[in-house]
Amino acid sequence: MTKLWEKGIKFDKEVESFTVGNDYRLDIDLVPYDCKASKAHVKMLGELGYLNNNEVNKLIKTLNQIIDVHKKGDFKINLSQEDCHTAIEDYLINELGELGKKVHMARSRNDQVLTALRLYYKNKLFDIKTLMKIWIKAISQLAKVNKNIQFPGYTHMQKAMPSSISLWASAYKEAMKNDMKILDSVFELVNQSPLGSAAGYGLPIKIDRQMTSKEMGFSSVQENPIHCQLSRGKDETILISGLSQILLTINRLSSDIIQFSMEELGYISLPEELCTGSSIMPQKKNPDVLELLRGKYHILIGYETQIKTLVANLISGYNRDIQLSKEPIMQAFKLTEECLIISTYIIKRICINKDKCKTAMTDELFSTEKAYKLVKEGFSFREAYKKVAKSIKDSK
Repeated sequence: MTKLWEKGIKFDKEVESFTVGNDYRLDIDLVPYDCKASKAHVKMLGELGYLNNNEVNKLIKTLNQIIDVHKKGDFKINLSQEDCHTAIEDYLINELGELGKKVHMARSRNDQVLTALRLYYKNKLFDIKTLMKIWIKAISQLAKVNKNIQFPGYTHMQKAMPSSISLWASAYKEAMKNDMKILDSVFELVNQSPLGSAAGYGLPIKIDRQMTSKEMGFSSVQENPIHCQLSRGKDETILISGLSQILLTINRLSSDIIQFSMEELGYISLPEELCTGSSIMPQKKNPDVLELLRGKYHILIGYETQIKTLVANLISGYNRDIQLSKEPIMQAFKLTEECLIISTYIIKRICINKDKCKTAMTDELFSTEKAYKLVKEGFSFREAYKKVAKSIKDSK
């Protein structure tokens, strides 16, 4: 197996293991995206006369074959291959001989990586948006089913004013809708094709970047080749920042449900099968799933910090440090998907205790309303406020 950069000198095995790291395992998820980019690249090479029609057809047929093998779980990447890009080229060479070696013309592994990752990000963002829509539907249903149930609203963790299950649930629905708008902006940022930027300084031969961009479904070409490299790492931190807004919404909802399901309040009940117990206290019914949902937000922020600190102080152009950003961004997508799925499941299963909510609607919650009744009678708000405050004090 020949490395894409090999020049006839045997590479030290200890250094190889260290530099490859976990990439050859992570890259299995990038195989279909690299093949998609390679098919667009091959078509462009054909249009410009670097490959004939027969060569184009053979390469595309074999790239589709790789995608099928990958779908079956049979495509392998070895440590010595380093990544999916080498593994794919090795497959093409094994199947097509010298023709397989032509696929790397007019590109670098640098823009291959960037392009495969961008296509992967776009697909993951689409998947997450689908899960967000399901989440929004679930919490909208919670609001609708319990629209007539009032319960206390809190400030400073003290009873404040009347609220309702519908008002509370709808607040989180609106929060998630705004999170989706943030994700749309992030999507536009990564929806630019870096293919053709090569190692960060363009190419000395004619290519058609607009064609490959259109073939892959990007909205535009990322024009400046140096900026293509500068954007790696920066795009990932922006991506995770967008994802963190989703998990922040879930984090705060989880805290609310934990508090509202306390025995002392009891506005919400969690089915017992969703809770854990204690190894020593037989009565315990612990909301571990919500506590973990709440904690996952902080794990995600850790991934963001990891990449931010990794890319800071790097000079322009490619630096191998950036390889280390791949795992945290992949983990960030996985974490966000898991949290959306499990929190949707929780939302669908929680029970609202109507009687407990009604009992909690005590007189002090209506103090502001009483003050405004006095305002309607002609009192200034300050005077009305004092009168209501005094009546509360006198009643104790």
